[in-house]
Amino acid sequence: MSVEQLAGLFDQLSERVRTVALTHSSWTNQRVDSYGRLAFLGDSVLGLAVAEHIFNRFPRSDIGRLTKVHGQAVSGRACAQVATELGVPERLRELAPSGPESIDVEQLLDSERAMASITEAVIGACYLEHGYEPTAAATVAAFEPEIELATETMLDFKSALQERLAQRGVRVTYAVVREDGPPHAKRFEVEARVEGEAVGIGSGRSKKAAEQAAAAQAVQQLDA
Repeated sequence: MSVEQLAGLFDQLSERVRTVALTHSSWTNQRVDSYGRLAFLGDSVLGLAVAEHIFNRFPRSDIGRLTKVHGQAVSGRACAQVATELGVPERLRELAPSGPESIDVEQLLDSERAMASITEAVIGACYLEHGYEPTAAATVAAFEPEIELATETMLDFKSALQERLAQRGVRVTYAVVREDGPPHAKRFEVEARVEGEAVGIGSGRSKKAAEQAAAAQAVQQLDA
């Protein structure tokens, strides 16, 4: 997952701001010194950044599909996954206080809601320091795998292509024809083939996303 940009922006913040973004309300005497306020702000920044990205990326998608992709891409599960990739568990373990009134750090890590809120707090803190454009770009990069997963789930071109081909009594296969990039940021190029002939080609951050892109091109050609 490409979280390096967002992690880099976060690491540039002052120690105090980073601490607030990672502090549970039970870890401080003042609730305003916990991550809640930053999460409130970051939720809006995240929502707008991803909405703008998918609006431009899918110019032919209607409001229903855009809403579904957006909802899945910025869900609590997605935010919690990004938190893990950002190294939030390790950061929390280093910061966690000891005391009977403080929530146990492992309990906090088991809470999807808490982990999601911390990701939003990280985004909110970055926005305050670096502004919208750099933060939005880093946020979209961090959530790109979640956006692609949502695209695969909600915009299923592979099924649409197979339905069209089934009417002809043929099936489609997919073949990876190229891989580029380092292990943490690979891109795959895939061909959709019918009876050995390429009918579409696409690329993506995962094989599944590349297959969807190849299927989308094939569907467009069939519908032309």
